Amino acid sequence: MSAAAPASLRHPNLRPRDAGTLIIIDSSARHPRILFGQRRADMRFAPGKYVFPGGSVDPADKRLKLGDELNDAETGKLLYAMKGRPSRARARALALAAVRETFEETGLVFGTALPAEVTCDPTAPAWDAFLAHGLAPRIADLRLLARAITPPGRPRRFDARFFVVDAESIAARVDAVDAEFDRLAWATLDEARALELHGMTRAVLDDLADRIDDRGRLREGGPVPFYVQVHNTFRRVLIPEGSA
Repeated sequence: MSAAAPASLRHPNLRPRDAGTLIIIDSSARHPRILFGQRRADMRFAPGKYVFPGGSVDPADKRLKLGDELNDAETGKLLYAMKGRPSRARARALALAAVRETFEETGLVFGTALPAEVTCDPTAPAWDAFLAHGLAPRIADLRLLARAITPPGRPRRFDARFFVVDAESIAARVDAVDAEFDRLAWATLDEARALELHGMTRAVLDDLADRIDDRGRLREGGPVPFYVQVHNTFRRVLIPEGSA
């Protein structure tokens, strides 16, 4: 893992922000490929690094009622050791954030058809651009792979959950809403390891390699790796299967 930040840059009391990240696997080819985005060189966090799409939970993610629900087993894993006040609504918001941020950064839409009379959700304005394509978010296909909390002392901290979904669940491809990435890259596991990956992206990529079969399908079940600082040491612990 990366070295600790200099004392002048430390922010010991900064609370990690809930975040959702989406690992998209294209299993249609002979060798499965994974989607990465290269962050702009002028970005404050991980400039120039390749990462999975995703970002912080928006208040709108907690209020949106459209779309489907998470698998109960995935909800249980998300609730395990959840900071603050755990709730199924917060668990759902994490998955929604991963889908929304992926749409904004890549233009890939994971969704199902909206009822004809629905055009927006006034309580969730951050979803207007997504819903404008006539689709509601689809999260039932998402599976939790890993969790990571940025260690204390960093200028930005996240409590990030990494979800996996197959590219066959993509409902539409549209223009990206923002320009956070300089480029997108689909890469096999071997190709990805040669990219300039963010350190946590590389660690989670190794976890992914241990969980997918030769066709790129995620094996069901098993514990979820959890990267967290314990007694001043950044460690990889496991969220047991069947957690709730």
